[in-house]
Amino acid sequence: MAITQQQISTCLTELQCRSNFNIKNLTEYMLPNSKEAFYLHIDSSIPQLIIRPAYEVFVADLSALEGVKHKEGYFHSAEMTRFPTRIFKSSKPIHYGLAFKFNDETAVKLFVNKLIKIISGN
Repeated sequence: MAITQQQISTCLTELQCRSNFNIKNLTEYMLPNSKEAFYLHIDSSIPQLIIRPAYEVFVADLSALEGVKHKEGYFHSAEMTRFPTRIFKSSKPIHYGLAFKFNDETAVKLFVNKLIKIISGN
């Protein structure tokens, strides 16, 4: 069974990720002890975490984690203001990132901890 929004939010709080704001079905989080933003998006009641496209080189490593699945292509949203923009389906640039889905809380913890290691250079 897939993880719920409440389960993933609770897991992020336990991992000491800070929530900055919530707009519609998108919540901005910051990694612990960092200014690195990522987003929780609810897509048809299925939660997914969105990270910067700069981490595309780590998609294989992140997808290899038990219970983690990368959603092909880029995820676009005007509300992801900390992310870069690109032209997509219109003449105006829109913010974009890489989306990941999770089977359970353990997968979320593995993913966030791996992301922290990547960002800290360990």
